[in-house]
Amino acid sequence: MDEKSKNISGSLCPAMASADILGDKWTLLLLREMFLGTTRFGRFQKAIPRMSPSILSKRLKTLEAADIIIRKAAPSGQATEYKLTRSGRELGPIVENMAVWGMRWRKRSIAAQDCDVGGFMWDFHRTVNTAGLPDGETVILVQISDRTDLNSWWVIANGDATDLCVDDPGHEVDVYLTATLANLIALWLGDVDLQSAVGDKTIYLDGPRHLISTAQDWMAQSPLVGVRPASLAR
Repeated sequence: MDEKSKNISGSLCPAMASADILGDKWTLLLLREMFLGTTRFGRFQKAIPRMSPSILSKRLKTLEAADIIIRKAAPSGQATEYKLTRSGRELGPIVENMAVWGMRWRKRSIAAQDCDVGGFMWDFHRTVNTAGLPDGETVILVQISDRTDLNSWWVIANGDATDLCVDDPGHEVDVYLTATLANLIALWLGDVDLQSAVGDKTIYLDGPRHLISTAQDWMAQSPLVGVRPASLAR
């Protein structure tokens, strides 16, 4: 090993020590899910469908070994939950600031990347603004028109809770939302507003008048939708 390599590998820089644990996309996605309230293995799999079970298990063990998370028995005693430690909680602002930076300086590449429909729909369903919906259950059928598989998703909202189904749950549908995946992502990221998208027929909504006229109030949007790209921020 040459002298330069020795200096890099033996660096006393705290940022390098942090990067050894956090400098991996799967680890960051996993931490993001934990900050959003995900605690169980099966829910991590639904939220990050491209992450294989073996990689998920390995990353969880790495975070546990680093004292960033701990394993605890669920209240029911039937499953294991993963909880953030004090060290893990302190990573929250770091991950959030990375997301803000990405929206400001890398939004174009984010929008252009190959998006996993399952991961996107997981984000979509949990960002529906349930406060804008009527009391009781509301079922939104999202139909992705340019896909031949995984093209129908049922979002079930009831009170503050939302659930996502890829198989027909047998509930009566209240609203039909139809769009290509790219147009749905553009709406969710705030690149287009709902009224314009409906007017341009890139988004189709069908359902009772009240739910359609108030769609802007309950439509799912990224929590970072207010972060303007750098070219506009100037």
